[in-house]
Amino acid sequence: MNDKSILLVEDNPDDEALTLRALRHSHITNRIVVAHDGVEALAFLFGSGSELGSDERLIPAVVLLDLKLPKLSGQEVLSRLRADERTRLLPVVVLTTSSEERDVIESYINGANSYVRKPVDFAQFADAIRQLGLYWLLVNEPPPIKGAP
Repeated sequence: MNDKSILLVEDNPDDEALTLRALRHSHITNRIVVAHDGVEALAFLFGSGSELGSDERLIPAVVLLDLKLPKLSGQEVLSRLRADERTRLLPVVVLTTSSEERDVIESYINGANSYVRKPVDFAQFADAIRQLGLYWLLVNEPPPIKGAP
């Protein structure tokens, strides 16, 4: 499981810390890259930063994407991922506090693979993260990434 990484796109330091703690609590020891806004996430994925563009082994197994992000919204990040052949099939889980029906609908229209609301209770949140990690890192069979950046 350790050869698969996770890209967490989260601007809230408390939610970032909770997510990382929940992953550790679930014994998920995979590499976790954190992007703090939509621009940083796209820079990582498309190689305009120092990471992915130089090494396709860094392509994450899954992106955990918050919707309410500075600079570029989660919806815009998702749209750009789906518009690019290199990331069109990359699994993206929207992980957000939003319970707005329009956010759910727009996320799926933009190509989200899953929409998960962050539970307020830490035990429930940790369980949700554990289930996400186990599914996307162990159970899910990802598509082959061809022409990766």
